[in-house]
Amino acid sequence: MALLQLKQITVSFGGPNLLDKIDFQIDKGERVCLVGRNGAGKSTLMKVIASEILPDSGEMAGINSLKIARLEQEVPAGTKGSIYDVVAMGLGDIAPLLVNYHHIVQQLQHDSSEAVLAKLEKAQHQLEAVDGWSLEQQVETVISKLSLDPSVEFSSLSGGMKRRVLLAQALVKSPDILLLDEPTNHLDIASIMWLEAFLKSYGGTLLFITHDRSFLQALATRIVMLDRGQVSSFPGDYQNFLAKREAMLAAEAEQNAQFDKKLAQEEVWIRQGIKARRTRNEGRVRALEKLRKERSQRRELQGNVSMQLQEADRSGKLVVEVEDIGQSYDGRTLFKDFTTLIQRGDRIGIIGPNGCGKSTLLSILLGREKPETGTVKQGTNLQIAYFDQLRSQLDEQASVVDNVGQGRDFVEVGGSRKHIIGYLQDFLFTPERARTPVKALSGGERNRLLLAKLFTQPANLLVMDEPTNDLDAETLELLEDLLANFSGTLLLVSHDRSFLNNVVTSSIVFDEDGSLREYVGGYDDWLRQKAELAEKAATAKPATSTKPVAKPEKKKSALTYQQQLDLKALPAKIETLEAQQMQMNETMSSPAFYEQSAEAMQKAQDELATLTSELEAAYALWEELEEKQNG
Repeated sequence: MALLQLKQITVSFGGPNLLDKIDFQIDKGERVCLVGRNGAGKSTLMKVIASEILPDSGEMAGINSLKIARLEQEVPAGTKGSIYDVVAMGLGDIAPLLVNYHHIVQQLQHDSSEAVLAKLEKAQHQLEAVDGWSLEQQVETVISKLSLDPSVEFSSLSGGMKRRVLLAQALVKSPDILLLDEPTNHLDIASIMWLEAFLKSYGGTLLFITHDRSFLQALATRIVMLDRGQVSSFPGDYQNFLAKREAMLAAEAEQNAQFDKKLAQEEVWIRQGIKARRTRNEGRVRALEKLRKERSQRRELQGNVSMQLQEADRSGKLVVEVEDIGQSYDGRTLFKDFTTLIQRGDRIGIIGPNGCGKSTLLSILLGREKPETGTVKQGTNLQIAYFDQLRSQLDEQASVVDNVGQGRDFVEVGGSRKHIIGYLQDFLFTPERARTPVKALSGGERNRLLLAKLFTQPANLLVMDEPTNDLDAETLELLEDLLANFSGTLLLVSHDRSFLNNVVTSSIVFDEDGSLREYVGGYDDWLRQKAELAEKAATAKPATSTKPVAKPEKKKSALTYQQQLDLKALPAKIETLEAQQMQMNETMSSPAFYEQSAEAMQKAQDELATLTSELEAAYALWEELEEKQNG
C-alpha cells in the first residue's frame, strides 16, 4: 500500500534541475535505499519528503496525513540536556511538559518536601490536560528499547551514542516514514552492526541514504537510484541493483550512440549541395531541428574520479618492527605486550571501536609518539603520506586550488607535469568549484580534496585514517582498486567492512577482551578466525580432570515425517529456483529488456523479487531443518 506518492516533482537551485519531473512512491513496510553520486540530490529529495524544502512544481499525495521523522547526517550543534530531555524533544510542543515532569520525579528521590510535591501535582495536571501520559510512556519505551540511560548528559556521549539518542528522538513520534541520511557516518563497526540489527527488526517504513555497501546489502528491500535528475527503481538487494544498473547504462549508451549516428547523418544531408537544398523535404528539416534540440538537452553521465598515486622510491624491506609495546590514556590501558612486523607491500587494516586507541597506535608506528613500554624500530627510506580523518591538513579559509597547489600552477603526478585546474577536474572539481573556499564544500567534496592533496605527495608508506566517510560508492570502488594495486605499504583505519575486505591483506584488531591481535585477511576473515579460536577454546579438553567423560547418546532426529520429506525435497527445489533466477537475471541484463514498456519491465522485476523471496525462504527452511535434524 502506497504511503506517499510524489508526482512530477521538480527542484532546481539554478543550473540543471536536481529533481526533474520525478515520480516516486514509498509503500508501507519498505526499506528503501536512495543511492547516487555526491551532489545528485539525494538529501534534497529527502528534505522534500520531510517538507523542509518545497518543490518548484509537482504534487505530493498523502504528505499532510503522514508523520515523518528525519535523522540528519551531522549531530546538531548545541544539543543540551539529559538523554531523556533530548529524546522527548522529538514530541514537539509537549516536550517541555514531559521534561519538567521527569525532572520533578528525579528531584523527589532526594527531596520530598511539600513544595516539590506541589510542583509534581501541578505538572501531573498539565500532562493530563493534554493527554500526555501515553506520550510519557512512549518516551520511556523507546529509551528502554534502545538501551539508553535517561539520566546521562547528552554532551558526555561518544559520537555513536549521540546518534543512537537522536534515532530515539526520531522514533519517539512513531513516524509513518523514518528518514535516515548517512546513518553510519563516523560510527564504529559495533555501532553500525547494532543499528543494522535494530532497523531490520523495526516494523516501520524506512527511507535511507548510505554509501556503506555492507549496510545497504543487509538492509534494503528496494534501491532507488537518483541520476541526472531522474529516479530509477530496482527491487531487491545491492548485488541485484549493480547488475541491473550496468545493463541499464549499457542500453542507454547504445541508444545514445544510435541517436548520435542518425543526427550526424542528418547533419551531412542538410549540408549537401545547392540541388539537394532546393529539393529537400521541409518535414525532414523540422525533424533535424528536433533532433538538435533533443541532443542539446541530454544530460551526460557524471564522470568518475581519476586518481593516481605518486609512488616514491622503494622503502627497505622492513617498514616497522614493534616488540611488546603498551600504551595507556587517562589511567586506562589501550593495549599492552603487542608485537608485530610490518614489511614492504603489506596492506594492514586497523579495526576497533571508537576511542579504543587506533589513532594512538598509528602515531606510535609512525614514530610520532613513544610507547610507554616496548620498542619500535622503523625501516629505511620511508616517505609517508597521511590521510587525516579530521581533515586538519585543509585550510578552511583558502580555496580548493590553494590547498592543493600551495601557490603553484602545476603539480607533478605520475612523473608528468599537470596544470592544477586540470588535476582537480580529475577529482570532479569544476574550474568554478576549484576556486571555492574549503569551508563551503560538502563532506564528500572535502574528502575528495584531501585525496587530491595527498596523492601529489610521493609516498611508499600510505597511512589512511577513515578515508571512506562521505565518499559515494563509485569513488570508493576506484579508491579500492588504487590501494589494492599500490606497491608500497598501507596502514588503513576504517569502519567500512566491504572496503576492508577488498583492500587489506591482514588486520590488527582491538578485540573485545582488550587485547590487540593480528589476523590474516580483512574483516570477514577476522570474524571467521575469531569464531574458530572460540570454538577450539570451548572444545578443548580440561587438563585437570582424570575422570572418563561419558559419551553423549546420539540424538534421534527431531523431525516429523513431513519435515523429513520436506528436507529431502528442498535441494532440488532450491536448484530449480536458482536456475529460474539466473535465467531471469540474464534476460533482464540484455539491452533488449529495456526496450519494453515500463509496465512489462516492472512486472518482470516484481516476478524476480518474488522468486528471490521464495529462494531465501527455501534456504532458511533448509538450514532450520538441517539444524533440527542434527540436534
